[in-house]
Parts: sequence; structure tokens; C-alpha cells
Amino acid sequence: MALTDAQHSEIAEAQNSRAETRRATVPALEAMLFQALPVLDHGFVRVVDYMGDDGAVVQAARVSYGRGTKAVTEDRGLIRYLMRHRHSTPFEMCEIKYHVKLPIFVARQWIRHRTANVNEYSARYSVMDREFYIPEPAQLAAQSAINRQGRGDVLEGEDAARVLDLLREDATRNYDHYAWMLNEDEAGAPLDQGRNGLARELARMNLTLNTYTQWYWKTDLHNLLGFLSLRADSHAQYEIRVYAEAMMKTVEAWVPHSFEAFADYRMGSATLSAQMLSIVKRMLSGEAVTQETSGLSKREWRELMETLGRAA
Repeated sequence: MALTDAQHSEIAEAQNSRAETRRATVPALEAMLFQALPVLDHGFVRVVDYMGDDGAVVQAARVSYGRGTKAVTEDRGLIRYLMRHRHSTPFEMCEIKYHVKLPIFVARQWIRHRTANVNEYSARYSVMDREFYIPEPAQLAAQSAINRQGRGDVLEGEDAARVLDLLREDATRNYDHYAWMLNEDEAGAPLDQGRNGLARELARMNLTLNTYTQWYWKTDLHNLLGFLSLRADSHAQYEIRVYAEAMMKTVEAWVPHSFEAFADYRMGSATLSAQMLSIVKRMLSGEAVTQETSGLSKREWRELMETLGRAA
């Protein structure tokens, strides 16, 4: 991950600034504020701002005045109750804003979560950086034979080396062509006085999807946890999962009781259909249930057995 000199200066200035406030602040998150958490080869996640804490969640649930009206243990219990019974509104009282640097193809997957305010770096107005995501060899995998949107066995040897070469060559070549079409330096001055450059909004179409972009992404805690429950899951695509894992660290520092409840009741839990629950009850009563007698499809049966830690 490489930050520009301007970004380093901006971060240092922000970290050194101080402001008196009567708002709730969280020391653990304050210590992480503006810090760039590295992700992938050139990406990062950093917290820019936040509002609220665990106290804001319980305050909203009780519609109380001020803070500290209940013991901490009671606050923790209430948060766990709210999470367990899927009460969403109290968690919407907390908000957080991130600055994220990520490959374009990850951003296009991420933007499917239409629950945040987003402002992305504009290639219509500015020149994109010459930075591309090149996967580690361990992430080069063939298409899964059983999952249409998943990965199978890792590529090895000449096949893996060829893929990496193609990714580097294509990204570099396309960026070189992009720069030639722009015909301008970072200040916008023409490089070749003898020809006109192509408009930035048109030249950008030639960039590969592993080119890095940046955005500010602001959301409330409820929707952030919804994002994390999907993208930090082991079945999520690796390239977006590592961003979610970095964000999980900030959430744990920010709202530890809410994070604990989320880890228990969302990330560490399993959802069973009414039919699956009925099968579990039959098993507990001593019945030898098989896939054929369960009424479940083979895929449903396999998922249930995996959840129960049994061989399908």
C-alpha cells in the first residue's frame, strides 16, 4: 500500500488536530482515527469520522435522556437482546465514515449494497493513479465446478505464471494507452504540444478493472453490520472479504458490545428453515433421518449437515 505525500500530510494534520466536544467519543477508535489499514497490495481502509457509540444504541432503545442511566452490564444485555431479536432502529443511531482505496471490480461489487452515502474519486475530473491489483499466487484459482460464483483449485506452475504476466502486461499497456490518449501531465499541461488529448471522461474507458479507485463511504451501524455479515463471510469473494475483515477491527474498537452481539448472533450463528428445524427435532428424538426421508434437496441436506458438523 502506497500513500501519496499529500495523503500522508493530510493524515498527519488530521491526527494532530484537537477539538473540544460534548459528543460521545471512543478512545479505542480515536486511536485508529485516520490510520490507514492496509488491504491487498495497494489498498487501504481508514476511519475518517464517526457518531455515537454503544451508549447511543441503548439510549435510542430506551428513548432516555443523557447517558449512564443504567449499569454497563444492563446495557450489554439490552444490546444483545436487540441483536438477538433483530431490532434494527437503535443500531441506526450510530454512523461511521470510511475512506477506502480499492480495485474497481471490488468497488462495483461493493456498490450493490445500496445502504450508504458514497462519493468516489472521479476520473472525469482527475487522472487515475498507475496502480493495479495483482493477486497473490495463492488467490489464483480455477472456476469452481459446483459454485458458479466461486473458486476451485489453485492454479500452479506455468498456468499461474502466465496469468500473472497477462494481468501485469494488460494493466500496464492499457494505462500507457490511457496516458497517451490524455496527453497531459498531473498538472493538466499537454505533454505533446502538437496534438489534442482525449477528454478524461472518455479516456478512462480503457482502464482495466483491477485499477485502483478511492471513495468515501458513510453508513449507519445497522447497515454496516449487514454489509459485514455478507462480505466477511467465508463464502464471500476474497478481494472484498479482506476489506470487510479490516473494517471489523474498527467496529470492534468502536462499539465493543454491539460487535460482541453481532459476532455471536450473526457471524457465529446459523439460520435453519422450518423444515430443517423439524429435522433436527426428529434427530434429537432418536430418529435416523436421511436425505431421502428428510424432504430436503441434496444441496439443502448438505448445508444442514455442514451446519451440524456431520458428514453429508
